[in-house]
Amino acid sequence: MTARTRQLDAGVRTAMQALSAAAKKGLGDPVLAELVAIRASQLNECAFCLDMHVDIAVRTNGETAHRIALLNAWREAGAVFNDRERAALALTDAITLLTDGYVPDEAYETASKHFTAPELAHLIASIVVINNWNRLMVSRRIEPGGPAW
Repeated sequence: MTARTRQLDAGVRTAMQALSAAAKKGLGDPVLAELVAIRASQLNECAFCLDMHVDIAVRTNGETAHRIALLNAWREAGAVFNDRERAALALTDAITLLTDGYVPDEAYETASKHFTAPELAHLIASIVVINNWNRLMVSRRIEPGGPAW
């Protein structure tokens, strides 16, 4: 196995942290922000981010273990997640996977029914930034609880 760079440039880290904070603040729903982060991290198999965001969701935002356990099967979980959360999770899946090379109109249009234009912009930014964090951590093989910088 090749040695991997564990260091993350301070400028990159600061910019990513600023984007994360701005996106979450503009979304205005810390629980939803964490659900989105957890869902993208599940899809990207980022153990570091899963560990961190599950902890934040539960300890800081009062999310339940039950909902987090069902997040990986949110489409089949029925009323566990409300329509707004389901729209955000569908958009998270679409942006994270990009299997068709673009975000399907249906995912965007459904989300736009549940979010104002500024909220939708912040939701998209939240999804994009967690995907970037996932890729930074996975590519450097940062383990849960390990040093991220």
